[in-house]
Amino acid sequence: MINNLASSKVSVSGVILAGGLARRMDNRDKGLICFLEQPLVSYAVNALRPLVDQLFINANRNHQAYQQFGCPVIADQTTRFDGPLAGILTALIHADSEILLVVPCDSPLVTTEHLERLLTECLKPGIDLAVASDGERLHPVFLALRSHLKSSLEAYLASGQFKMMDWLIRQQHSIVDFSEAQAIFTNINTETELKALEASLTKISQA
Repeated sequence: MINNLASSKVSVSGVILAGGLARRMDNRDKGLICFLEQPLVSYAVNALRPLVDQLFINANRNHQAYQQFGCPVIADQTTRFDGPLAGILTALIHADSEILLVVPCDSPLVTTEHLERLLTECLKPGIDLAVASDGERLHPVFLALRSHLKSSLEAYLASGQFKMMDWLIRQQHSIVDFSEAQAIFTNINTETELKALEASLTKISQA
């Protein structure tokens, strides 16, 4: 915990969502693909660690490879690859905390400071969930939520619904505006996108 959060005494868990099939990446496990010589998931691990008391990686394959990052690896409750909400529910089931902080495994530009803003917003009275926005649209896999939402999420998924945005907007939510830092939402879905982002950052570092 850092800065003003250190004195809040609120327990926080983090989960990195790495449970997808990555069809546009030829079904390769995106979190384990290297970006600038580091596995993509390692960027999320580094961003979350200063803020959380426990950290999970939600993955549905390659558990042994993910265990090298020093976090418990947790799989969805089903084998259907039901999407981000399934991973979030798994984390809520395993977490022993009041707040869960969620990030994807394929957005290497997000930092601890960005995630701290989500966490701070979620700690405000009357807020059950804080979700990120780039100023134009929401990015629902960047969020902080209260653990008591587990029962609501369980019921939603049990009803056969899986759309993340539909569930989010039903909660007492707050939108955190990151319009000044839209680049943090850059995610990598294809090999072409990965190489383009690597080239762009390398060019900036050499300027």
